[in-house]
Amino acid sequence: MPTAEQTSSSSSSIALDLAWVRSQFPALAQTVNGHPAVFLDGPGGTQVPQRVIDAIADYLAHNNANTGGAYHTSRNTDRMIAEARSAMGDFLNCDADEIVFGANMTTLTYAMSRAIGRQLGPGDEIVLTLLDHDANFSPWKALEEKGVTIRTVKFSEDDCTLDMHDLASKIGQRTRLVAVGYASNAVGTINNVAEVVRLARQAGALSYIDAVHYAPHGPIDVRALDCDFLVCSTYKFFGPHMGVLYGKREHLKRLRPYKVRPNTDNIPNCWEWGTLNHECVAGIKACVDYWEELGRRARPVVTTRRSAILAAHAAIHEYERRMMEKMITGLLAIRGLKLYGISDPRRFENRCATIVVRIEGHTPLELATKLGERGFFTWDGNYYALNITEQLDVERLGGFLRIGLVHYNTMEEVERLLGALREIVGR
Repeated sequence: MPTAEQTSSSSSSIALDLAWVRSQFPALAQTVNGHPAVFLDGPGGTQVPQRVIDAIADYLAHNNANTGGAYHTSRNTDRMIAEARSAMGDFLNCDADEIVFGANMTTLTYAMSRAIGRQLGPGDEIVLTLLDHDANFSPWKALEEKGVTIRTVKFSEDDCTLDMHDLASKIGQRTRLVAVGYASNAVGTINNVAEVVRLARQAGALSYIDAVHYAPHGPIDVRALDCDFLVCSTYKFFGPHMGVLYGKREHLKRLRPYKVRPNTDNIPNCWEWGTLNHECVAGIKACVDYWEELGRRARPVVTTRRSAILAAHAAIHEYERRMMEKMITGLLAIRGLKLYGISDPRRFENRCATIVVRIEGHTPLELATKLGERGFFTWDGNYYALNITEQLDVERLGGFLRIGLVHYNTMEEVERLLGALREIVGR
């Protein structure tokens, strides 16, 4: 259920200024073999606004220094990192000292799993799902080395939704942590993470939410969700290649990270391994600035950065929903095409605009290659969602063709993609 804050920012229709949006992304002006480039690869990493590029370049040109120095550029770096933490705090609705920066979501999750694993052993259990990206599976499964029991939750093969009854049955008195994805990076399913967190808390277990794929599509409120940890990657929501972890302050203070001795014991710095990628941290702040301006353009009456971010999400949600409906309707009309995941428009609130298909007589790699020659950037394979492709018995067949829509895409691009697919498969 949406929070009161989310409801107030989405209570009326909010228009997305698509012309302004597209003008912010220089990559969108590219061509391939004379065709306009159409970026449908957002689930693997979105393009970035010019302001992110400028912020990274400006940091390197004027403030490239390590932290903690008694001189100008080092102090500027300290200030910039603090501003970026504050910005991400507003993006996730938490405090700045609960924000940890890292190389990516996978690295952060391995670091956190090692720290939590210090306290676990034989008799302890961790609950994982088969719907998750492997970065929220393998780091926890590795704790079997310590005698931890791993329990896995099934998903429905009919619509690729998480089996909540199975999940509830797997959580018990021995459960110490439940890890689940907010949305599937393969089939687009949005999970009921609020219920997952509730079930984990009821059992006295920690909750760890992978929000990498959900972040560009929907608002995240860690306070309302009351999760213990949530991790995302800024390059999936229009920023540089870095990961961001939210951890409840009490846990960040209580748990012992693996770290070098000279590093401070103060949070959140003690969780950050070595020197950060400072130029990309500068880009993270610029990324959130983009979200804020997008929201203020959509709803000029907003007064805070957080409310502007929510307004941006409200505008994006409406627009992506219309594109998704058009795309799925067109795909289902192609003979021999099988779409995996939720296809009923009445249930589209439970999925995001990430769509995977297979077409009879054509491999995903063949389709992606021929689309790429026409300027359409899509993905083929398993996208590290290995459990999904294995359970659906498509891993040996090359996985899926994945089409990922984000808010800088257009209805015209959807129409052109559908036309190109029909041309390729002759249907």
